[in-house]
Amino acid sequence: MISLSQVTVRYGDLTAVSDVSFTVPPGFVLAVSGPSGAGKSSLLWAIAGAVPLAKGQVEIDGLVILDRPAAAQHGVVLIPQGNGLARVLTARENLTIPLLAAHKPGEELDRRIQQALEDVGLAESGDHLVEELSGGEQQRVAVARGIAQQGRAVLADESTSELDSTNRQRVLDLLHEEARRGAAVVIATHDPTVADSADGHALMDEGHLSWLRRL
Repeated sequence: MISLSQVTVRYGDLTAVSDVSFTVPPGFVLAVSGPSGAGKSSLLWAIAGAVPLAKGQVEIDGLVILDRPAAAQHGVVLIPQGNGLARVLTARENLTIPLLAAHKPGEELDRRIQQALEDVGLAESGDHLVEELSGGEQQRVAVARGIAQQGRAVLADESTSELDSTNRQRVLDLLHEEARRGAAVVIATHDPTVADSADGHALMDEGHLSWLRRL
């Protein structure tokens, strides 16, 4: 479960997220939409423990999130906008690193990586360097890296923005499958199709969150 209480994020004099509170239970998908600069990415990074809070609290399954390493260890997966991949590593190596950090045994690690690459349609691209892949392929590798971790909470920031309709639906189905597995999922998106598919839909505007469709 993702639980936010009066979460506020500031960068100097700029308030990126202002007094946001909500709960996403396991098995549910929340879509957060809004214009660029509205605070969607900052909200996801706050949930992931990647930016400090000026006020408020984030809990994942009862654990208060204080920083990114603790959040990652607790199973908070962030699929960042811009993919966040190491370009000089292969797709497979990019998936391997977080699983090694979680101390997954070799056989399970290999199985998860191969399945995740197959799920995003890149089974034959695992040994390609990231810099050799197209923008859309890189975005799918980032999604594969996220789903391979099987997190308690999955945060996807514009993870369908560079994809054609077939792969957009593929990724959307995978994110919903993460919810069916028991994760709480939050997707930041500009895509009305993605927002309409979610269990709930919130709008961010100048750091403030309002509900278009409650969970």
